[in-house]
Amino acid sequence: MADAAKPNQLIELTITLIIPALILMKLSSPEDLGAANALALALSFPLAWGMRDFWNRRKINLFAALGVISTVLTGGIGLLELDTQWLAVKEAAVPGLIGLAVLGSTYTRYPLVKTILLNPAIIDVARLQAKLETHGATRVFESRLLRATWMLSGTFFFSSAMNYFLARYIVVSPAGTPAFNEELGRLTLLSYPFIALPSMVMMVLVIYYLSRTTRELTGLSFTDFLSSAKV
Repeated sequence: MADAAKPNQLIELTITLIIPALILMKLSSPEDLGAANALALALSFPLAWGMRDFWNRRKINLFAALGVISTVLTGGIGLLELDTQWLAVKEAAVPGLIGLAVLGSTYTRYPLVKTILLNPAIIDVARLQAKLETHGATRVFESRLLRATWMLSGTFFFSSAMNYFLARYIVVSPAGTPAFNEELGRLTLLSYPFIALPSMVMMVLVIYYLSRTTRELTGLSFTDFLSSAKV
């Protein structure tokens, strides 16, 4: 079965971030849905989106799965009225664990960046390796892949730290209250410009570093090694 078409990013952002934030901020008062109902409704949107992703792909997407787990944990913290410090811990834990996994992969034979970059479905691996061997640059390339893996893990640690401090700064009201929901809504909205966008920029810089490395060591651009590229 062919992979499902990639969803429109604006639609995904609207469903998983904007609509839940607006529900939390506007419908949590007792006169509207109430804190618990508004929280459940808001979290149902990203949860349904994650389930939709699984249904379309017919396989588990790691990041979508983590998103579903994070949503369920947020709901548990709010509905069980746990201490808000657990929200900050949860917000930091997801990217932090990913960062540790990326970092841990550097001590294996397959650093994560290498596994992603040297995917035969994307890259003409044989051609790349031949060019590296011709230029005597195989070991240098491996060293820079390792460095790129450390850089990638750094983006997740940055996200983890920012998630924690932003959650502690914004969400200060007791869980289960309209004020908690409103603050959670603001946290959801602010997490995109303050965390997601900077993390994306950092990841783009990692990709740029690898692209520049490829050109420097082989004389060819990264796109020249794409499996669909013409020789």
